[in-house]
Amino acid sequence: MTLFIEDGAPVIVQGMTGHQGMTHTARMLKAGTNIVGGVNARKAGQEVNFPAAKDGEDVTLRVFGNCAEAVEVTGAQASVVFVPPRFAKDAVVEAIEAGIKLIVVITEGIPVADSAYFVELALRKDVRIVGPNCPGLLTLPSAEGVNGCNLGIIPDGIVSRGPLGLVSKSGTLTYQLMGELSDIGFTACLGAGGDPIVGTTLQEALEAFENDDATKAVVMIGEIGGSAEQDAAKWASEHMTKPVVAYIAGFTAPEGKQMGHAGAIVSGGKGTAQDKKEALEAVGIRVGRTPGQTAEIMREVLASKSI
Repeated sequence: MTLFIEDGAPVIVQGMTGHQGMTHTARMLKAGTNIVGGVNARKAGQEVNFPAAKDGEDVTLRVFGNCAEAVEVTGAQASVVFVPPRFAKDAVVEAIEAGIKLIVVITEGIPVADSAYFVELALRKDVRIVGPNCPGLLTLPSAEGVNGCNLGIIPDGIVSRGPLGLVSKSGTLTYQLMGELSDIGFTACLGAGGDPIVGTTLQEALEAFENDDATKAVVMIGEIGGSAEQDAAKWASEHMTKPVVAYIAGFTAPEGKQMGHAGAIVSGGKGTAQDKKEALEAVGIRVGRTPGQTAEIMREVLASKSI
């Protein structure tokens, strides 16, 4: 297993028949992800064909009426959610109640109260949620002859297997740091999401990478707003044995103005990039001021530790 899911685990897509669901299901299939079906109550029983989607061969997937049916027939262990914001809460709750243990919520614009409800429910049911409002989770195959899992919208083919883990609040910066360190490679790349409430925090991602034997160092990408980076820094100072290098987006962001994500806003003089940088550096986590500088710092750290 590598970061919350086994290589080649069966995956369903909630909202597969929508435009975004269709587009990214085809892409996930081409990346080798074991997509076994979709869920849409209004199109239950239909089949959807994805031309040349896997090793050049067509893939036909069944659309199930609900998650419980999909799990019963396919044994799905994970779900990727492309459902519109107003229906997302019900979709995630349905997946939780069906016994799915990993739910990756790509949807942006979900009301905070809805996210709070399903994140709390997931905690009680021992379900891992990634997101919402995130690019997803990419795990690279941990052995020869198996496929990893590309769950969401992270572009495939950017990186191969290597010793780094990556967790990020930002989708675009996830891709950029993956590209900057593509010659080194990753065990997994997780987009935590930029909403005020997310299912997997930066700290929880660090915990997962700390417990993953194949991960030797971690890149953490934060941004202004909230205290997730400070919380992660405190935990890392007490428990992390692997080096962490960070980048914080938003050094020039004005106070009181939302910058991109719903959670990216400096309020009351707190949550600034400088605050976060100082908290991280106080516990020995080096922070780059640009993605390129962050990648160079990681190279220096790896060289100094002979990784």
